Amino acid sequence: MAAVAGCAGISVTARAQDEQVISVPGFADFLAPEGKTVWATNKGRVERWSRQGKLAEVPMSHPCGAMAIRHHSLWVADCKDGTLNRIDTRTAKITATIATGIANPKGELNVVAGAGSIWVASDARGVIARIDPRTNSVTASITVDPETYYLAFGSGSLWAVSGPQQSIQRIDPRTNSVVKKTALGQQPGFLAAGAGAVWVQEQGDGTVARIDRHSGEVSGRVKVGETLKYGDIDTGGGKIWLRTTNDQTFAVIEPKSLVILARAGKPAGSGALRYTRAGLWTSAHDVHTLSWWPEPAKIRK
Repeated sequence: MAAVAGCAGISVTARAQDEQVISVPGFADFLAPEGKTVWATNKGRVERWSRQGKLAEVPMSHPCGAMAIRHHSLWVADCKDGTLNRIDTRTAKITATIATGIANPKGELNVVAGAGSIWVASDARGVIARIDPRTNSVTASITVDPETYYLAFGSGSLWAVSGPQQSIQRIDPRTNSVVKKTALGQQPGFLAAGAGAVWVQEQGDGTVARIDRHSGEVSGRVKVGETLKYGDIDTGGGKIWLRTTNDQTFAVIEPKSLVILARAGKPAGSGALRYTRAGLWTSAHDVHTLSWWPEPAKIRK
């Protein structure tokens, strides 16, 4: 049985007054850091921001979901057009539009990079598309559980979560097939691979599940709040970073002990989060802001 950590032993070491708030008109949501800047999806466009202001804007019909950066390119889904768009990050121009299909037109999904490919959930019936960035073409279609929308790449595998099926599936990129499936809690959603494991939001239970990267089984859980609807998750600096909707802006989890090291900021509605060594980016589309939280390495027990 997997260990479950509660909320005891919390050390609030991140100070909300360290937050730099940047006003962003529209609906800034999913984030992809690049150097000292960050790309954000917005209504009808993708934007590049620095701490000093907006640097670039790329029009799209409906950019959606978490994005990936590889090969000087930003890879972003378009939920209206059913395409995967490739944007040159040096010129802020679309260089390829790939008709993949998009599994979740509501926009809750991931585009991820790994094994020399780009991956996106392409059909709600249970299909993931594998794209070759050298040719900008789909090279494989992988059968998975229905309504599999959430992806992460780590430990040589693609990990895919279906909320309705309450499953995490491990996909071997050598065979383009599911090699392991594990049951999860209520309404699993976004996930991240890093800090020695794979980490999944169990949004309905208010927990984060730790998945052993070797066995694919749940090896522990930490209770963060009543629910985790609807935030984001990332790893970096040996910690787990969890964007929440209730209770605080984000929480920080120690991966071995599953102790919550910090709860930072005021509740700001739904949004995204991405870690960098210099700081943490969060978005809050309900209040039309991006935030920069410096020196995350100082958050510790």
